[in-house]
Amino acid sequence: MKAKKKTVRRPASKLGTLDDFLKQEGKLEEFEAVAVKEVLAWQITEAMRKSNLSRKRLAERMKTSRSQVSRLLDPTDGNVTLATLQRAATIVGRKLKLELV
Repeated sequence: MKAKKKTVRRPASKLGTLDDFLKQEGKLEEFEAVAVKEVLAWQITEAMRKSNLSRKRLAERMKTSRSQVSRLLDPTDGNVTLATLQRAATIVGRKLKLELV
C-alpha cells in the first residue's frame, strides 16, 4: 500500500511572486524581454489582420524580405532592431513608443 504524500501548506505571506523567483534565478530580464517581444509581435499581427495586409505585402512595403518579416512576427525571436519595429509600426498605421519606467 502506497503512503499518501503529506501536503505542506505555506501561508500566503511566505509565498513569493513569480518576479521574485525569476529575479532570484537571474532570469527576470530575459523573461521580460521575451514578453515585450511577444506583445509587439501580436500587436503588429493584429494590425496587419485589420488592414488585410499579408506578410508578403508588409515585406514589400518595408523593402525587406519575407523571412525578415517572419522574424519580426516570431514572438520567440528577440533579434529585431528598433528601426525594423518602427518601420513595421508605421506601415500598419501605428507608432512605436518606448519608455523607461
